[in-house]
Amino acid sequence: LTQVLLGAAVGHATLGARVGRKALFWGAVFGGMPDLDVLISHADEVAAVTHHRGFSHSLLTHTFVAPALGAGLARLHARDGASVMRWILLVWLALTTHALLDATTIYGTQLFWPGSSPPVGLGSIFIIDPIYTLLLLIGVLWAVFARRPAVGRYANGIGLGLSTAYLVAAMLIQAQVRNVAESELARQGAAKDRLIVTPTPFNLVLWRVVAMTPPGYREGYYSLLDATPEVRFEHYSSDESLLSPIEEAPAVQRLRWFTKGFYRVREIDGRIQISDLRMGFEPRYVFSFDVGQQLEGDIRPLVPPQRAPAERPDAEALRWVWKRMLGDRDWDDAD
Repeated sequence: LTQVLLGAAVGHATLGARVGRKALFWGAVFGGMPDLDVLISHADEVAAVTHHRGFSHSLLTHTFVAPALGAGLARLHARDGASVMRWILLVWLALTTHALLDATTIYGTQLFWPGSSPPVGLGSIFIIDPIYTLLLLIGVLWAVFARRPAVGRYANGIGLGLSTAYLVAAMLIQAQVRNVAESELARQGAAKDRLIVTPTPFNLVLWRVVAMTPPGYREGYYSLLDATPEVRFEHYSSDESLLSPIEEAPAVQRLRWFTKGFYRVREIDGRIQISDLRMGFEPRYVFSFDVGQQLEGDIRPLVPPQRAPAERPDAEALRWVWKRMLGDRDWDDAD
């Protein structure tokens, strides 16, 4: 929904003055199009998750296909008099803003496919943010129903501008929280390999911090409403040695690349499981995969790898987020 709204807003800002609501429609179409890659079948569940937001989210792909699609729209709506270049720009902006918005979440987006660099995932905004979506929605609906087109264009521009400002604010807050977290880790003398700072579900007030500190990781929280600028970390174990016998397995290598090293390894009922620490919070994680199994005392790759049931936050976990967001540090140690 958010991507469709963003595409509609960008499309209307690009060509609304010339073609009216048609710009909203086509912007929405191309704003949602990159996510159709979920319809592509893959060899296994690891491939399905890690190839999402791949070629269809690549800036190179968008630049390659936009001229053909834009030229087609120009022919379809030739009577409106909009130039081919304007239609091409509409398509290109709708596609690229989709990918760039995805890149601000923690999941990651392969902006530079077919390059082999890890997905870009800034983690500055949660994958669903009601405020960001609402700002876009108000502007787009105003453009749809406004009796005076100029008023609709003005309202859409305001919605697009405010939503963009909201993203910038999220990045600035993230940088502030990162500084607090790094200062706290330095004070504790904790040597970290890498660090991520991401907002908790549906807000920019409470932030989750994960530091990879072998032989495991530390997790902590910081709210903008906390009385003091500090992060209380809890340490959790991860048995990286379990992957040694199967580290050449394609699923293991792919998950290491996809998670950028933010993963937990454990054995459950004879199976070796990798959990992506970026999405979820202790002890619930959305993406966990069984990649190996114990057989006759040896650890061997599990082919094909299997995805474990997602452990999304339940009502009690979301209640914890709300309490902790308000600065209640007594909830730091809640399950």
